[in-house]
Amino acid sequence: MASATRSLSDLPGPRRLPLIGNLHQMDTARIHQTIERWSARYGPYFRFHVGRRELLAVSEPAAIGIILRDRPTGYRRTQLLEAVFQELGIAGVFAANGDAWRAQRRMVMAAFDTRHVKSYFPFLTRVTERFYRRLSAHARRGIEFDLQADLMRFTVDVVAGLAFGVDINTIESDGETIQTHLNHVFPMLNRRLAAPFAYWRWLRLPADRALDRHLQIVHREVSQLIGQARERLACNPDLRQAPSNLIEAMLVESASPGAELSDEDVAGNVLTMLLAGEDTTANTLAWLIHLANRDPAVLERLSAEADGVLGESYFAERLETVSALKFTAGCAHETMRLKPVAPILLLQASGPKIVGDVAIPGGTVVAALMRRGSMDERYFDRPQVFEPERWLATTGNERISMPFGAGPRICPGRNLALLEINLVTSMIFRNFAIKAIRTPDGGPVEEWLSFTMAPSPLLITLAPRT
Repeated sequence: MASATRSLSDLPGPRRLPLIGNLHQMDTARIHQTIERWSARYGPYFRFHVGRRELLAVSEPAAIGIILRDRPTGYRRTQLLEAVFQELGIAGVFAANGDAWRAQRRMVMAAFDTRHVKSYFPFLTRVTERFYRRLSAHARRGIEFDLQADLMRFTVDVVAGLAFGVDINTIESDGETIQTHLNHVFPMLNRRLAAPFAYWRWLRLPADRALDRHLQIVHREVSQLIGQARERLACNPDLRQAPSNLIEAMLVESASPGAELSDEDVAGNVLTMLLAGEDTTANTLAWLIHLANRDPAVLERLSAEADGVLGESYFAERLETVSALKFTAGCAHETMRLKPVAPILLLQASGPKIVGDVAIPGGTVVAALMRRGSMDERYFDRPQVFEPERWLATTGNERISMPFGAGPRICPGRNLALLEINLVTSMIFRNFAIKAIRTPDGGPVEEWLSFTMAPSPLLITLAPRT
């Protein structure tokens, strides 16, 4: 067992102000970059303050791995995160702790197990075909379109089908969709988690009132999904013995004697799945397309692999075909190394702990910097360069780059996310050439943190490949 040679108060860190701590040095949309710069200055272990809260920042991959594997007993979601999620009515498995997390995790994992994802693949190909048709229409007409917005249509449709058994088909809808309202949730989550105090409990600013309106519409949509699932269970009692999706499994559990799940838990998990499934995968795809477009050799190899593996097909029509897309998968892992959608994870120590050689008291919030190790020359040659080839052999890179986390609370949807990324990437580079990608103001592509890390808006123009 590690022994401590320092305490939290012994650590270096940026100078703080009374009451607000280091908040005056943080831009909410780029907090992760500020903390990463502090790590470069103060080392792998340092402290900083959000208001009066003192946090330990850790960037050493080995220490982060130990922390992540010590969940849920040794470390938990922070009390603030749990409270904010509950207030917004999205207190699903992501924000849950203790026994509540264990009860919900079991069902969520079942929804994403290999057998279920394999049986779901035919629906996934239908959604991919729709997305191909949408992009083809854009390409034929030479239309410049919002890349992230279209990618999120795809990911919302995928998650809704898998988790809720509903084909909501936002891809072929040009009107207002549930995605329109979901897009307002994560930025406000980020804002509240970074606030020095819970101002919204006493003063509702215009942004808070707008969030209330969007959540009201989202909750209404979720209630309809739950109602449809109840109707399916009533019409087909056999589903109670073998639920076909996550929402049916949760409803069956909530109706059983001594159930630990309430209707609020069911609704919270529906929202959690929609939010997590929409943003994370779509943002990774957007980053991948942007990074690949900067290197003609990568573009050529992506197209060549898609041509060779897919043959005459416009997209992968069999699960085995996706498994053959080795370079495409390497691009996905390299994208997540350079641009992880969760560059910082906040965890709270359940009791006194030793992190590296630092002793911390129970209740301390630890900020795990998930990208710093991936950008360290001790672990990766030329870490700033986008090199998908580094993932084509077994190297142990996954012990340093951990975009899905690690341990018992590793992301349950990681296999589906990688499947989506490989499907969409190969479909795009099999059928289209990128004529142009730009930001609306013509400036460089920047990182924006709104709970998950996204590129600044990307406008893309595609052309059919000949």
